Amino acid sequence: MIFGQDIGIDLGTATILVYVKGKGIVLREPSVVAIDKNTNEVLAVGQEARKMLGRTPGNIIALRPLKDGVISDYTITEKMLKYFINKVCGKFIFSPRIMICIPSCVTEVEKKAVIDAATHAGARKVYLIEEPIAAAIGAGIDIGKPYGSMIVDIGGGTADVAVISLGGSVKSTSLKVAGDRFDEAIIKYVKKKRNVIIGERTAEDIKINIGCMYPKPVVETMLVKGRDVTTGLPVEIEINSEEIYEALKECANIIVDGIHSVLEETPPELSADISERGIYITGGGGLIWGLDKLIEERTGIQVMISEDAQSCVAVGTGKALNHIELLETGNAVKIKKF
Repeated sequence: MIFGQDIGIDLGTATILVYVKGKGIVLREPSVVAIDKNTNEVLAVGQEARKMLGRTPGNIIALRPLKDGVISDYTITEKMLKYFINKVCGKFIFSPRIMICIPSCVTEVEKKAVIDAATHAGARKVYLIEEPIAAAIGAGIDIGKPYGSMIVDIGGGTADVAVISLGGSVKSTSLKVAGDRFDEAIIKYVKKKRNVIIGERTAEDIKINIGCMYPKPVVETMLVKGRDVTTGLPVEIEINSEEIYEALKECANIIVDGIHSVLEETPPELSADISERGIYITGGGGLIWGLDKLIEERTGIQVMISEDAQSCVAVGTGKALNHIELLETGNAVKIKKF
């Protein structure tokens, strides 16, 4: 029986990570829920629900209740959070205090939706922390110092670009171009250029295995199964990394332009710090091959991919939990208590 844990949640569009104070990351599952349309009953959550994507009968739908980093289906998100909280906490005397990551440019309405969903799912108190701040902490950057650090956090729904100094975001932007949009771009390209329709999971496999945002020195290939547009029959084709580079080029340019626009608005002293210290990439979407090389080429600034980039936001949230008492006294900058 657990006595009121402190929990950090990276509420990602594609994946949810849960950090428990004193234990580290204890849960990492896809943010997918399968429900029965007739009864509105939740049939599966997480990994089991992801297996059903694109493979369900008419009365069952497998869906992602978060889109572009924010809640798109409030009721399903609440049920999903309740499931994960119960899975992590088991039985508890007092409800847990929960800190949740949000994109840097969400609206007050979107913030309230997250707070309400977590409260109704069983949280005693809810704290919000901006994803770039959490990512910077998780990447090992001392955000309290008076120098500038640039974080590019690319998740499933959003790419957050922020310049951080003295514990807060000086300049930031949130782009709705990230892992999910990369998958969509691959699906569209394969349909248009190869006349084959592929599913989301296949597109994700392509992205992980041969995806790139900078020309690879050696062209890689992969066999892909899908449905022929003309005949409607199953077909297997070979796709190479050059094609995927073409498919992802537009997404890559949007991210680089976002970085460029934030740098343009950054005060000169902080720009000098970033030029000296480099740009840090976090998030699973940032692991796609060649993105760091493209940013370096276009900005002239050294780019570093953080160790265990996928977990940086969750780890940063967990580290922030260690200072939760400071948050209650209002001393923490850019971290809001509700």
